[in-house]
Amino acid sequence: MVTCRTWFVRAAVAIVLLLVLLLLVAAMRPVPRDPAVPPDQYGAGARSVEPSFSGLQREFPPLNEPPDNPTTPEKVELGRLLFFDPVLSTNNDISCATCHLPDYGFSDGLPRAIGAGGTGVGPNRRGGVELARNTPTLWNVGYARFLFWDGRATSLEDQALVPLTHPDEMGADPQQMVTELRAIPEYVELFDRAFGGGEEAVTVENVQRALAAFQRTLITNNSPFDRYAAGDRNALTPAQRRGLTLFRSAATRCFECHIPPTFASDTFRVIGVPDVPGLPHDPGRAGVAPDGQDGAFKVPTLRNIALTAPYMHNGVFQTLEEVIDFYAQGGGRARGVENVDPFVVGFELTEQEKSDLIAFLYALTDESNLPEVPERVPSGLPVVPRLENPAREIVAQVNSRQPAALPAERGPRKLVVQPGQTIQEVVDQAQPGDVVEVPYGVYHERVVVDVSNITLRGVPNERGEWPILDGQNKLADGVIASGNGFEMAFFQVRNYTDNGVLVEGARGVYLHDLFAENTGTYGVYPVHSTDVLMERITVTGVNDAGIYAGQSENVVIRDSVAYGNVIGIEVENTVTFEVYNNHAYDNALGIFLDLLPQLESKVSLDGKVYNNISENNNGENFAPPDSLAALVPSGVGMLILAADQNEVYGNVIRGNKTAGIAVFNLAIGFDENEIDVGPNPEDNWIHDNVLENNGYDPDPAVRELGIPGADILWDGSGDNNRFDQPGASSFPPILPTSRWPTPVYRLYWHTLNFLIGLVS
Repeated sequence: MVTCRTWFVRAAVAIVLLLVLLLLVAAMRPVPRDPAVPPDQYGAGARSVEPSFSGLQREFPPLNEPPDNPTTPEKVELGRLLFFDPVLSTNNDISCATCHLPDYGFSDGLPRAIGAGGTGVGPNRRGGVELARNTPTLWNVGYARFLFWDGRATSLEDQALVPLTHPDEMGADPQQMVTELRAIPEYVELFDRAFGGGEEAVTVENVQRALAAFQRTLITNNSPFDRYAAGDRNALTPAQRRGLTLFRSAATRCFECHIPPTFASDTFRVIGVPDVPGLPHDPGRAGVAPDGQDGAFKVPTLRNIALTAPYMHNGVFQTLEEVIDFYAQGGGRARGVENVDPFVVGFELTEQEKSDLIAFLYALTDESNLPEVPERVPSGLPVVPRLENPAREIVAQVNSRQPAALPAERGPRKLVVQPGQTIQEVVDQAQPGDVVEVPYGVYHERVVVDVSNITLRGVPNERGEWPILDGQNKLADGVIASGNGFEMAFFQVRNYTDNGVLVEGARGVYLHDLFAENTGTYGVYPVHSTDVLMERITVTGVNDAGIYAGQSENVVIRDSVAYGNVIGIEVENTVTFEVYNNHAYDNALGIFLDLLPQLESKVSLDGKVYNNISENNNGENFAPPDSLAALVPSGVGMLILAADQNEVYGNVIRGNKTAGIAVFNLAIGFDENEIDVGPNPEDNWIHDNVLENNGYDPDPAVRELGIPGADILWDGSGDNNRFDQPGASSFPPILPTSRWPTPVYRLYWHTLNFLIGLVS
């Protein structure tokens, strides 16, 4: 007979074996990793052309041409005729060109398109079904990775089928369309030339391919702005040059989303455009993607924007003036819209500045590749007529400068700012290779450097004091530079409202021996740049990051000091960087390595942070309430937020009241529907740092999460994070080290995250 004792022993053994089995399964089960981003999709660094007269010359991305549909002249010609032929619609009364009119920038001049049952074209189209959205331009659509306002299609071939078959638009039955086309001998011949196969070449798939091939030829790249970027300084009017400066300014932040050379981006953003009265709310990206944000729409191109009014996804704004006023008010923030994009923060412009900004937008107009509208199409059906677009006359008046020859080549020179001259006057005379010297003095101006290979050098006085750029708390930026090979040194920059020094889209940037104070959002800020060296820079008093590299590659920040800022030193969405021999103190956050969502760059990785001192970063967070920097808790020596493959060693991190080093997932500050990057910090190695007196009085925002202060805080997220810091206080109390075998790491990770799930 089996005794109770025997049953108890057997049950205990079974339980132990089950636990052992569960532990073995956990040890063998991989830690989930973020999807790998191919290097050609990192999105970091400069896209400027080399060699170039101006750093504003940028490389266009590859066309979205699939391998199975290479563009040929025969496909393009067939696609052009199909584009203008109503035969593709069910009632033979609507062509692609009915809504995408060449004379209206391949839009239609209506707030929202009118589809099936409508009569007329352009702004005069009436009756029929009013669609929910504004007709987007097709200019440069060949560069887009997402199509439609909500990005539901990822190829022009797939996109074409939606309007062709939608009952509210062209409403075609695919088989009926093919039958009708095969009955037209001229089309059979054209399809055969383009694809081969005689009548069998007439298929819906080949209709899609031909239309896509034609649309990929709709390239606009020779606007006044493009000619200016190529070195024709007479291509832009003075107002347009001022507008370009505003466009790149941190005051408006237009360039953050409308990125040259396409002046678009394949991102979806909530800006809070008001709904049209009487129409249902449009969810945008959330309507087609499970992780899409409600009210997020694709960032459209600004090229030929002057020709395509009305504006926004629902055509709610009639003029560019209305659009700028909307952004100036902070977009939908003024109406309480939630989750408005952090780059839409509002700004103040004078009437002159608003006029200048609009003048620059007109400088993005180029119709030199406007295709010929066929006089007839093979079906014999009527072709949409050419229309007068009143905007063209306004564009012609604004873009009134005559092309000028490029400056004659000469050797490099030293140009010196003389008494009574502005710095900008002398910079405007410079050519590649020149050095512009600025004697000691106080200069109340903003300096713009677009020419490549320019050195802007201050000349100290006899006491060794550097010349001063002072914005008097009125001007937005001290220096804006887009030239490749830009060097700036020996300046004080103070009292600007948005930036001290902004370098955008440049290769070969050298910023050194600078002091920036009270310069608004950032002190010294290279963005979208490659091969950047920043050294011997001191920044204080800025309400975001003092020394900041964003969406760049190959960056070095060394021998610099940041104090009294919200963030001392920040490296954001950047690939391959070193941060060493710096001193960050009395900021809210000392050193910040981060990967933020909704940016062109989708990675932040491969950094080395060593031999820095980050101490007593317990300052007040005085960032604007709606900014991302406002989320930063006070009292952190170093924060790694979703960044990967960073090695942190040899630093002295002490006296930070919340944490010495914190490693966290993006979920700490972002809604999951905002996150379009890998949210987990992965492959970070933290070792051999001096950690002293950290975490003694954590910030209330951290304490409310139930997290105590410590030398090291880790939220348990991410694979292969290692902490070789013996004796350091930490939360959780046990941290994985480099000596742990992979199965042990996996076992601990799964156990830890199981427990976190129980208490969260």
